[in-house]
Amino acid sequence: MPTKFLKMNSRVVFIFVFALCTSEVWAKDERSTRELRDALVALSPSVDPAEAELLSDTVHTMSRDLARQYRVVLNPNFQNFLINIGARQRGYCAHYVRDIGTRLRDLKFKTLVLHWGAYDAKGPDESNCLVITARHQRFEDGIVLDAWRWGGRLFWSPVKKDHEYELTSSISLNQLGEQRHSGMTKWREDKQESAWLQGSGPSRPEPKPRSDAAE
Repeated sequence: MPTKFLKMNSRVVFIFVFALCTSEVWAKDERSTRELRDALVALSPSVDPAEAELLSDTVHTMSRDLARQYRVVLNPNFQNFLINIGARQRGYCAHYVRDIGTRLRDLKFKTLVLHWGAYDAKGPDESNCLVITARHQRFEDGIVLDAWRWGGRLFWSPVKKDHEYELTSSISLNQLGEQRHSGMTKWREDKQESAWLQGSGPSRPEPKPRSDAAE
């Protein structure tokens, strides 16, 4: 009887802890969804708030769903390793951009523009992301959407404030010895892929597994 009671209690505790963790995850996603919507609206007075809300909802939901579909485990770099040895089929950063981008381009936004961002294209440290701007706005003034970086939990940031992809040679210290960011980004627009996202050109073939893929 005591053993059975302990087992039941353990299950109850597990369910309670799991529910708390799940609730916290959803709360963070809901807050992130609202904040991204507001950031998109703030890009320009021309941005339709309804489009901003639809884009934010879509990309947050798809980021989580794709991580489940790709069967992501541990962390993004380990997922890349699994792809390279044939244990997974998808999960590179470019896969997230392609799959999310396909859905977003089908929504045919009027006031928001989709761009493909790339760093070290075709190199060992290649990374890819979506960048969203208002109409007639520069790529550098947009917002990075990266579902790969946190393993399916959407990372987003203004391009100039994505410090992980900032030119290190431009970083300096202020008088207090604190790091001062310049806003000079390593992200560059892939014009061909951006044309595909915007419905005016073909896309390149998807990346194949390679042993040096770092993403």
